[in-house]
Amino acid sequence: MSSIVIYCRSGFESDAAAEITYLAAEAEVSGYVKAKPDTGFVVYECFDAEAGKTLIKKLPFSNLVFARQWFFGTLVSKMPVDDRVSAITAVTEELPECGELRVETPDTNTGKELSKFCKKFSTPLAKALEKQGKLPREVATNKPVLHVFFLANDTAYVGFSYSNNNSLYPMGILRLRFPGDAPSRSTLKLDEAFHVFVPKDEMEKRVRSGMRAVDLGACPGGWTYQLVRRGMFVAAVDNGPMNDALMETGQVKHYREDGFKYRPDRRNIDWLVCDMVEKPIRVANLMVDWIVNAFAKELIFNLKLPMKKRFESVLECLNLIHEELEKYNVAYELQAKHLFHDREEITVHIRVNHIPQNIYS
Repeated sequence: MSSIVIYCRSGFESDAAAEITYLAAEAEVSGYVKAKPDTGFVVYECFDAEAGKTLIKKLPFSNLVFARQWFFGTLVSKMPVDDRVSAITAVTEELPECGELRVETPDTNTGKELSKFCKKFSTPLAKALEKQGKLPREVATNKPVLHVFFLANDTAYVGFSYSNNNSLYPMGILRLRFPGDAPSRSTLKLDEAFHVFVPKDEMEKRVRSGMRAVDLGACPGGWTYQLVRRGMFVAAVDNGPMNDALMETGQVKHYREDGFKYRPDRRNIDWLVCDMVEKPIRVANLMVDWIVNAFAKELIFNLKLPMKKRFESVLECLNLIHEELEKYNVAYELQAKHLFHDREEITVHIRVNHIPQNIYS
């Protein structure tokens, strides 16, 4: 076993490959990457297997932007179609005892064709793994997750991830239902962001009714909709028209202004959200300005990416944010993710913990 398998959105394999290569080099884990366009995954082959295991344990999964899921394992190919279970259990002998089984595929058309087989195959495989002593009858969340990632009906990567350092969701995808009364499908991006970036046990405290929010580039109101449905009062900033139903709630005040120029009168904003179509570095600078001036406590914003060198663009923006906030001694937490409902953008969340008052007073 020497492979780190990373799931990603189809078409973003080069970005996921560039990212894991960069992070592995930082962690001094030597290897090389294997990636093919539009396959929905990449593989980092580690020269030292133990170093690979350490990497997926020590490197926070939340630090990976383009990865939906990852695990450490090995490729099993040319499995006999009448006894794939034995081929897999021969490999799982080397794995630690796990607490959950996930039989998955890439998020591609080829993967979708395999999904029905995977569902049927999960039951006999789980029984065999239970008999082998590698899987309990009931899910144990404090143990590693066992992954079987099918590329074809006779080929799969088999391995494990750590349950405290992976994606909670099957295939790394949080699927949400589009609310029929939402003004646009972009609403799902903010809904997913809240679920991914705010822990479930903190949601009631940090995303609650009565809070004040600002939505920059709000028109027609897809992101404002998510804030309103959570009971917040929203300043919707956009020169374009807002959805009538949102305006009738009494929770939204529409400011027909440029989102880059608007600033609130008071420093009492709980959430700033922004999905403006603009160069990512310009949006990153705008967010820094809001933070160092203590205008908002938490921020969720999208960075629209170029068609090429998307990882490099992400790195440039995140490095700028880190450098500026550290320069001003701001205490903060930052996460960035290419969410399932994102397309040519990534979503960034920043929670501001402390700002020296002498910066803005």
